[in-house]
Amino acid sequence: MKTLAVAILWHLHQPYYTDPLTQSAPLPWVRLHAVKGYYDMGVLLEEHPEARVTVNLTPSLLYQIQELASGTVTDVFWTHAARPAADLGETERLFILRHFFSANWDTMIRPHDRYYSLLIQRGTHPCDEEWPRIASRFSVQDLLDLQVWHNLAWCGHRALARFPQLRELIAKGRQFSESDKQAVLAAQREILNGVIPLYRRLQERGQIELSTTPFFHPILPLLIDTDSARRSRPDSALPQRFAHPEDAEAQIRKALDFHETLFGRRPVGLWPSEGSVCPELIPILTKLGIRWAATDEDVLARSVDHWQRDAMLYRPYRAQVDGGDVALLFRDRDLSDAVGFTYSRNPPDASVADFCARLQAIAGRSAEARPLVPVILDGENPWEHYPDGGEGFLRGLYATLSSGEWHGVRFQTVLPGREIEEHPPTARLERLHTGSWINADLKIWLGHVEDNDAWERVGKTRRFLRKQEETGEVPAAALRAAWDELYAAEGSDWFWWYGDEFDTDHKALFDQVFRLHLANVYRLVGAEVPEFLKVPVLRQTSKMDIREPSALIAPALDGIVTDFYEWQGAGHVEGRQPLSSMHSRREFFSRLYFGFSLEQFYVRLDPLPSEETGDGGSADVHVYFIEPKPARLVFRLDLPDPPHFTLWLSADGTAFEPARSFDTIRRKKVIELAVPFKELGLQAGTRVQFVVTVMQGDLELDRIPAHRPLAFTVPDHTFEGAMWKV
Repeated sequence: MKTLAVAILWHLHQPYYTDPLTQSAPLPWVRLHAVKGYYDMGVLLEEHPEARVTVNLTPSLLYQIQELASGTVTDVFWTHAARPAADLGETERLFILRHFFSANWDTMIRPHDRYYSLLIQRGTHPCDEEWPRIASRFSVQDLLDLQVWHNLAWCGHRALARFPQLRELIAKGRQFSESDKQAVLAAQREILNGVIPLYRRLQERGQIELSTTPFFHPILPLLIDTDSARRSRPDSALPQRFAHPEDAEAQIRKALDFHETLFGRRPVGLWPSEGSVCPELIPILTKLGIRWAATDEDVLARSVDHWQRDAMLYRPYRAQVDGGDVALLFRDRDLSDAVGFTYSRNPPDASVADFCARLQAIAGRSAEARPLVPVILDGENPWEHYPDGGEGFLRGLYATLSSGEWHGVRFQTVLPGREIEEHPPTARLERLHTGSWINADLKIWLGHVEDNDAWERVGKTRRFLRKQEETGEVPAAALRAAWDELYAAEGSDWFWWYGDEFDTDHKALFDQVFRLHLANVYRLVGAEVPEFLKVPVLRQTSKMDIREPSALIAPALDGIVTDFYEWQGAGHVEGRQPLSSMHSRREFFSRLYFGFSLEQFYVRLDPLPSEETGDGGSADVHVYFIEPKPARLVFRLDLPDPPHFTLWLSADGTAFEPARSFDTIRRKKVIELAVPFKELGLQAGTRVQFVVTVMQGDLELDRIPAHRPLAFTVPDHTFEGAMWKV
């Protein structure tokens, strides 16, 4: 019977949000992920003592857990939650209404009737001008219930098992008291205090290996030399060169020292931030006592001459560079991503069976006598997408992998440090590619004008700090604190949100925190903050390319794109949104087109493939006109037979009544519809704003565009002449 070794690594990380000068944090994710993910993961491992896994706890996360648990730092969301609802000012009420639905709507809000009703009461995607009116609809009790639910919904399954009062509050559902709220917050504080001791216990009994990451989660190859980005992408635009391998070494050394103080032993394994590696890193790791590190399979594929996945992936490698010697593991991307992105949509038993079947197939394909399969992924973000917080899947996975045998294959969960010691790598890498676990390059963190601007601000601040250090006039404690703030600004998370690859409602806030860390360097040494740190790095809020119509159109309404030119001149916008940190919406359309003749308004929607949209057949599509007067064109996503849509009108924008139906809509490859301007009550020269939403009952599943309405002016006979002149 063939033995297959499975090395699971859960990566747990949060960027360093804390402003050490004010002892506050602007975002709640350390606390909320602790009570949902970090605690759940540890307790589930305790309940399955035969399972062996590696847990990668980043120092920036651990340090913040300590700060929050001790009460020396408070996040702003906690402050707003703890304040008595009756004492909330207008600004505080608006903050709570804006931010206390920050959770996965499908799995964490919709299952709770009261929480869901509060979301509907607020609206799923309010416009800025609507907030005062929305706030007026919420009573003190509504706000108190929202304060409780925002925190209660983030309590994970093991927290609920430990604290019966939390389960009682879920059953109660509404009409919470201030003492109910304090009970939830007290439970969160208790869990925060227990997270680090929990993982230390698991380590001491030999069940887990704790690895680390450079302290503030920087991209190590870019600290060593930003010019290295061109090795994987020769066309990369580069900032002014930043080349400080000493910072890379300092961030790793600081991580090792801090880890040892918390857990009593020095880690021998490293997950480099975002799996980013380069040849110059290897001697640094060896110097600091790191025996193994891990990255992505695509890095391995680009490090060898003739890539053969099954023959090459499932074994450790020895990387030897300039006297350095480190064992490297390369994650199975397909299997890791299945846990992170796919299994949440399936029953736990089916997901576990699929995972094990994939392992069985690897055992059959691999020529290795004892294949080693690294499964490496985020250990916090997936679980909010699982209906049960991942409990069923993880229980089944640990139980099955620990049972020893599955359909003729013997599974063995292993810890990399011990595995490398007992089975030293025999394969050697002749060269190591410079890249990360995202596309095997460094594009996310360098190359865009925003990324490069941020790097140059880090470089300028570092040069200033170095000069201050050389004067010998700055007190040692202040100097250490200033260097820590510079290292915090070197973290990858700020650069993640710069550029046009990813989007979040908190993008501007991440920019502020990045510049805050740099500004604190100046403050700590007694210098004035320079003007360049008062100017946002962000130049855009979204990658959405929105274009207004440029010519009159008259497409055939047949559900297919009859020819290239029939929608030429229409306005359009991408339906796919930039990636979001919260993933609160599903996506249904790849692109939206809109245009007009002198008499008709036209809309075309290009659906995504069915496997990407999920079960949307019961959903309705709303073409929602916001200005100058509220109106909706509503139709079933799967279109009834015969096909039709209904015009709904409203006098005040809240209560809508059906006015009439139209049959000018078709769906085959695309959805096409037309409606006369006169039926909408729109005259030539009127400025119109609209969005397209996908609704399931009262819940908004998708919105195009996500952040602002589309706009156009109803044309008259001069339209094309004017556009031609332009």
